[in-house]
This record gives sequence, C-alpha cells and structure tokens, in this order.
Amino acid sequence: MKRLFSNVINLALVLIVGLALSGCTVSNASIGSSSPWSLIDLDTEANPLDVDFVDDKNGFLVGTNRLILETNDGGITWKERNLDIPSEGNFRLISIDFKGQEGWIAGQPGLILHTTDGGKNWTRLDLGNKLPGDPYLITTIDNDSAELATTAGAIYKTIDAGTNWEAIVVDTSGSGGIRELRRTNNGGYLSVSSLGNFFSVLTPGEETWSPHQRASSKRVQSVGEQPNGDLWMLSRGAEIRFNADPDDVDSWSKPIIPIVNGYNYQDLAWDPSKSIWAAGGNGTLLVSNDDGKTWGKDPVGESVPTNFIRILFVDDFNSDSPKGFVFGERGNLLRWQG
Repeated sequence: MKRLFSNVINLALVLIVGLALSGCTVSNASIGSSSPWSLIDLDTEANPLDVDFVDDKNGFLVGTNRLILETNDGGITWKERNLDIPSEGNFRLISIDFKGQEGWIAGQPGLILHTTDGGKNWTRLDLGNKLPGDPYLITTIDNDSAELATTAGAIYKTIDAGTNWEAIVVDTSGSGGIRELRRTNNGGYLSVSSLGNFFSVLTPGEETWSPHQRASSKRVQSVGEQPNGDLWMLSRGAEIRFNADPDDVDSWSKPIIPIVNGYNYQDLAWDPSKSIWAAGGNGTLLVSNDDGKTWGKDPVGESVPTNFIRILFVDDFNSDSPKGFVFGERGNLLRWQG
C-alpha cells in the first residue's frame, strides 16, 4: 500500500511539473568543448560590480567592500588603487563610467567621485541628504556633466561637475523603488521594482515612470535591452522572455527555460558576434548561438564555484579585441577572449 501511495505521489508530481512547463520552451543544455572566457584572479573576497575603460588599455573595476582596481593592459591584470574614500563605513562602489578622460564613480552610501584626467586624480563629492535613495547608476554625458539614478527611482543631472543636481523625474512612485535599473541606448531608463512585481520604463524627455505588469505570476529578476532596442525579461524559475511585438512593450514571448537546476538567471547580454549569454547561480553561464532557441553550458563558467551576477561588454574603442566580463561573487571575474 505504501509503495502504491508513493507511486501515485510521484506520478502527480510529474504531471504538475509537466503542466507547469507545457507553455515553456525547455532546452537540455550540454557543456561546450571550448570557451571564449578566461578566469582572472583578483585576489579579493569582494564582489566586482562594474567596470569601464578610459581607453583600450587603461580602466577601473569597482565593487563591494570599497573595492577599486586599475588595469593598464586591457583587463588582463589588475592592481589595487587607493582613493579618497572615508575610512569609516563599508562602502559599496556600484557604478563607474567614462567618456574619454571624464569619469564618475557612484557608491553607497552617498558617495560620488569625479575625474577629468582619466582617473589619475579623483574629487570626492559629498551628497549628504540631498538626494532620495542611494546612488545606483551613474552615466558620463559630457565635460562636467553626468546623470545619476538612485535606489528610489530618482534621476538627476549635473552640468557643473556635481555642484548642483537637477531632477529629471518629478514623481518616482512609478518605479516602485528599484531592485535593478539600466540606462537604454537612447537615453531612457528601465527599472525593476523592489519586489519584482512590475517593471517601469522612463522614455527620454518624459518626467514620470511608466509602470508595466510582469509577463507572468513569477517575479521579475531583470529587464534589459536587446541590440535592436527591443526588451528582454528574466523571471524567477530561470525563465527568459523576449518582446514578441516591437511596438508593444507588454507583449512577451513564451518563457524559455534553458536548464532546470533551481538557480535563477541574474543577467543577459549579447557578445560581439550576437550570441546570447545568460548568467546565474552556482556557476551557471549559458550561451545561445541561434537567438535563444537552443543553449549550451560554458565549461569555464561551469568550473567556477560562484554565483554569476552580471555580464558586461564594454565599448571596444575600435579594437580588434572587444572587452567583456562576467562578474561573480567573492572576487571571481571572467574576461572575454573571443
């Protein structure tokens, strides 16, 4: 009787899983024989969070626990860089951006650094309680000009090297507070609410966020922009979706589930050859060479005992070797070799 009862339970579970996946495209990803990534030893337990370059060789990497590293060989090797950061407090350097010699770093809590000479010297700005929320994303616009987005969904612009900040958003309630925020190629913004129950769009020139419902009952992990300007969405349950209609931001494809391993995806990115990469927990690093129809596991990612949290390809400066990085927890960093 116990065996019969157990068999019935197992059959019921199979049916439930089958029904749950019936509207999804599930792929059995195999491990590739080679990888375009190499593991870089940062010699730190901090989490790398962002990277950008002044030119083809010189760049900076920032992260948790006051982490700031500098490279002079295109990201192959990194060395610690000491900056004027208050000794008290465990600062989280979350965003860095350069445009030529002009560069900015945003950190939490309330930290902004500015350089006009390619990072040789930095000026620290004290925001105090001027802005709602903590700095989250900073973008260099021009000389002495930048845009700063905060964890409250507020966005400000300065044109005088940070002495004054003018609000771009007049009402931040449409953002729902943020768990993630990105700037689009046309100067707009995308955000995911703090609870992941909806996402919002800020169109260039608009002053208020436009909220949009998630594609399913599963909470949103991340929303970003495809190379053609359409959107993609990552949801709990390791689901990937793409815009089904370029003219309708609320029209989504069926969910794609490359593998079922219990780990959510944290980021999605397109490499220079337009292959799609997905990164997630427990060394999950997947690639699709056919617009998301089939997926494979990256062997280098598979061998690294970390949670991958971000994939970033930076401007290539017309270089023959484009720069790309996968950020992992506890000082793990993968560098694109192509």
